[in-house]
Amino acid sequence: MFTIEHEFDATVIAFVDEGEAPLLEDVVINAFAECVTVEQYDPRTDRVQRITLSPEQLRDLAAALDLPEGVYRLRRADPDANSAG
Repeated sequence: MFTIEHEFDATVIAFVDEGEAPLLEDVVINAFAECVTVEQYDPRTDRVQRITLSPEQLRDLAAALDLPEGVYRLRRADPDANSAG
C-alpha cells in the first residue's frame, strides 16, 4: 500500500510494508524541485536513515529498474533531431 500527498513544497509518497512478517518500516519519499529524499526509520539505531538523490540520479534509477546488467549513460534527446529542414 502507498499514499501520495501534495504539500506546499514537495510531493510525499509513503510505502507501507504489508507483506509477510517480519515487516519493514515505512519508506517515505519526498520529491522537491531540486532533489528527492528517501527516508526509513531504523529501529536498530533509533534514527531515520535518509538518502538524497539529484533529479538526474532519480532519472537514472528509474531507467535502471528495467535494464539488464551493464554500464549505461543516459543522454538527453537532441531537440533538433526531429525537426524538418
